[in-house]
Amino acid sequence: MIPEGASYFLSWRLAVEANNAREWRTVPSQCLSYVEAYMLGGQYDRDLDLIVDQILGYINEIVPSDDGAMDAWILDVDDTCISNLFYYRGKRYGCDPFDPAGFKAWALKGGCPAIPAVLGLFKYLVRNGFKVFLVTGRDQETLDQATIDNLHNQGFIGYERLIFKTAGFKGQSASAYKSEIRRRLEKEGYRILGNVGDQWSDLQGECLGSRAYKLPNPMYFVP
Repeated sequence: MIPEGASYFLSWRLAVEANNAREWRTVPSQCLSYVEAYMLGGQYDRDLDLIVDQILGYINEIVPSDDGAMDAWILDVDDTCISNLFYYRGKRYGCDPFDPAGFKAWALKGGCPAIPAVLGLFKYLVRNGFKVFLVTGRDQETLDQATIDNLHNQGFIGYERLIFKTAGFKGQSASAYKSEIRRRLEKEGYRILGNVGDQWSDLQGECLGSRAYKLPNPMYFVP
């Protein structure tokens, strides 16, 4: 029999991943130990592996266009390419409110480890000639070099472009910002064949591309 607390967590996480729990600000305190067990106990990694296997299956079915140089994929950065799990462990896995200054200080250290399944996906895309765009909500003015170095040190080498959130997007939601970036890429002539992110706001809005893949993240919500 599943303990009541674990049962609630499973239901809550399903609501989060299905985008039925909207605009939530913190993880329910009764879910703390279960989020920790999910993230550290192996299930999170198994879920990622399964999703990436699905993505690879889709990639292998793609018929390259006549101008394959314009076939593009978009990957989010935080908790898609690199992990902030160590930071969120100090924030009780999302049970504490988001701390912008604390997260900035963490990001400036450049110590986020690669998420292995996504690093493997990234390398496969690059090796097969796709143009990979890394699109992040991180602030360009303060976090650009730390993020560039972090990604490089973790093996994310060969992407087409790393796109940061600039001052012109200040105050815009992640969904609006990333929609505009995708619109600009399509205007340049790129065909977005896939879009991968851990937040629904990475995957919603305009110019969505051919396929979108949501990675698990029960620790925080970005509108």
